[in-house]
Amino acid sequence: MEETSLLGSIKDMVFWHWWVLALVLLVLEATIPGAVFLWMAVAAGIVGALLLLMADLSWQSQWTLFAITSVVSMVAWRHYQRHHPTKTDRPLLNRRTQRYLGRTLTLDTAIVNGVGSVNMDSTLWSVKGEDQPAGTTVKIIGAEGSVLLVEAVPPIQ
Repeated sequence: MEETSLLGSIKDMVFWHWWVLALVLLVLEATIPGAVFLWMAVAAGIVGALLLLMADLSWQSQWTLFAITSVVSMVAWRHYQRHHPTKTDRPLLNRRTQRYLGRTLTLDTAIVNGVGSVNMDSTLWSVKGEDQPAGTTVKIIGAEGSVLLVEAVPPIQ
């Protein structure tokens, strides 16, 4: 029985095939970033290097090593990133609602059944909180997605 060309190609891989695969995966990572193809490329490079040192490595061992190394390197990277977050001088850059915590505003529409709106920085924002009439001064205490959570500010006497 004759093997299909794909299975034959998988069985006959030599070290430089793995390195070409690593380069293709790096190009994919540059095109579709997400640190997935990067670690698969690293794994392919490692398998290629091992195959250069141990030419008799079976194709099953090569692919198993590639799969295990890919998964382990991705998990290790995610673990590292979780415990060593990127430091930035603008930590709230992509979390717009978090930048507004503590800010006081005047309700544009009454909060009815827990929902109302405010106009802030030329944008109409939905708000949630206890029912309040329009014109009430409220303070932003949190956010649920793009909805701001507010509470009434007691009037100054």
